[in-house]
Amino acid sequence: MASLAERRAGGSRLPEQTEILARPVPGERRMADAVRALAIDAVQAAQSGHPGMPLGMADAATALWTRFLKFDAADPRWPDRDRFVLSAGHGSLLLYALLHLTGHDGMEIDALQRFRRLHSPAAGHPEYGEHPAIEATTGPLGQGIGAAVGMALAERMLAARFGKSLVDHRTWVVASDGDLMEGISHEAASLAGHLRLDKLAVLYDDNGISVDGEISRVCSEDVLRRFAAYGWAVKQVDGHDPTAVAAALSSALRSRKPSLIACRTSLGCPAAGDSVGQGVRMGPAEVLRAKQALGWPHPPFTVPETLAERWRQAGSRAAGTRRAWLRRIARHPQRAEFERVTAGRLPESWHEAVAVLKSRIAETRPRLASRQSSHETLTALVPAMPELVGGSADLTSSTLTFVKGMGAVAPGSYGGRYVHYGIREHAMAGALNGMALHGGLIPYAGTFVAFSDYMRPALRLAAQMRLRVIYVLTHDSIGLGEDGSTHQPIEHLAGLRAIPGVHLFRPADALETAECWELAIRRADGPSLIVLSRQPLPALRSDCGENRCARGGYVLAEAEGPRQATLIATGSEVALAIAARERLAAEGIAAAVVSLPCWELFALQDEAYRMRVLGGVMRIGIEAACDFGWERWLGEGGCFIGMSGYGASAPCEELYRHFGLTAEAVALAVRRRMH
Repeated sequence: MASLAERRAGGSRLPEQTEILARPVPGERRMADAVRALAIDAVQAAQSGHPGMPLGMADAATALWTRFLKFDAADPRWPDRDRFVLSAGHGSLLLYALLHLTGHDGMEIDALQRFRRLHSPAAGHPEYGEHPAIEATTGPLGQGIGAAVGMALAERMLAARFGKSLVDHRTWVVASDGDLMEGISHEAASLAGHLRLDKLAVLYDDNGISVDGEISRVCSEDVLRRFAAYGWAVKQVDGHDPTAVAAALSSALRSRKPSLIACRTSLGCPAAGDSVGQGVRMGPAEVLRAKQALGWPHPPFTVPETLAERWRQAGSRAAGTRRAWLRRIARHPQRAEFERVTAGRLPESWHEAVAVLKSRIAETRPRLASRQSSHETLTALVPAMPELVGGSADLTSSTLTFVKGMGAVAPGSYGGRYVHYGIREHAMAGALNGMALHGGLIPYAGTFVAFSDYMRPALRLAAQMRLRVIYVLTHDSIGLGEDGSTHQPIEHLAGLRAIPGVHLFRPADALETAECWELAIRRADGPSLIVLSRQPLPALRSDCGENRCARGGYVLAEAEGPRQATLIATGSEVALAIAARERLAAEGIAAAVVSLPCWELFALQDEAYRMRVLGGVMRIGIEAACDFGWERWLGEGGCFIGMSGYGASAPCEELYRHFGLTAEAVALAVRRRMH
């Protein structure tokens, strides 16, 4: 049996440890005052910022960081560290002050002095990548909670695979009233409670104030009862009483449910009243009053050495735990695989499964909806990539995102690789970000394109953080048919393409679908959207060597003779362009067809290649969506054939005829422009 010391080193909290952690720490209130003083000084120096939350939550955060949070400032990316997410990103100085005080390299005092200045790691809101200890970009309220749920879920899934000797950590969140009002928090908390993510705890800054004033003006629900109904353990404590906070944190360690700890706080300094901290700006009088309330006589950005040393000791408190973990992984039989997945390296032979699939597609030339082709690709990928984990927002049978043998994640059981997110697109997208941020997994999940609007804030953050997240978006046009205009995306492709850093793939057939999945898997610097049809699409290619989608666009069918027109299309409309080309050829008009599955990759190609593909002749764009953005490829004199309004409810074929998306209409447009 392992010794007590060895068991403690493994990361699990024993009952006797929990009791020790709850004991008061000498000078803890003064350590919290150091956080407050730095926040005051930084806001004053910047003449910008939100001081209230860092001042109010300093006591609770100090209790967490000095006693409970498992981290080592010497290695902020240690895989088995606890995750800390400041969902209330406007209170970023709380995080920056904690990182500085605990001795994290890269958050020296000059970073706080340059708070909210260009190139400072202390940005207005925490930004992932600006400092290795910033776990997530937070700013839009509620998104941090959504990401934290994904982190907690990733920890449980990886622990089920690798065991608690390698994976045994917690996710802690500091959230505001605003975070808990945003819709994503409702969805994310419901999901976390259902899945019994017991290693997730949220410290709620319960100060009753938002930008517009008292919360009671806009909100009257009982937050604790709400979370209890979700299946959370809930407690309310005096947020300025370190002993009470520590007792609640100790209870969270023992709970078999996710925990919400409502910390009743005063906005700003508890001794100075609510007048300090409400405003964004702090003038000399407010600074002086705040410092007097703290009894802090020291110059700006100065922390007495005795307090600084206590904080540095807190920063290295888990150094022994980290070293014990390093010894365990050094002799662990799964070391190589664990290090591979946490580094984000793909399995050496994963592409072989895709190559076999593409060869079969080229031979059989199946007529499939691209959502079905996506399922075939996933069937090849999932066994070859154990880190690939999927899910859907209650549309598994429509998005075809589940592969036999994956196994489903269930409450208290995390050995599966498929998450049923329920009808919670907001939470699903936030959780995908958290899983990617946590590391060790490549997450994908599906819904309809029209419902991607619910995912957009998290998708935008995924692009900002350059996360490897894959969205499977099906029912991509009026081609979905009878469900009607509410489900038929029109403006969505343009809107999603407008997000910097996103790669949107709209494949034209089964082979392109496999190629687009291959590109999405390879991409490690941003999110990918694979946009798929409900209706069947004919096979258009039989070559499977080069990944032709890799350049974003290519000539699928060259003109028979000197090119007179270029028909440019994506997805299901590429087959329509091929049919139009045949009609035009019969009339002696030589037209080429260009498939443009990924605009973003095509834009990265050199001008000479793009000109070879698009040609210097008239260009006709074809897509069952709005024309916004198409002028980029069509140039002057180009013509777009697509949608100018919303769809309707009818079978697919009828809708294409009704809205003029036919080979005849394309051919007619070419003829008219030639005469």
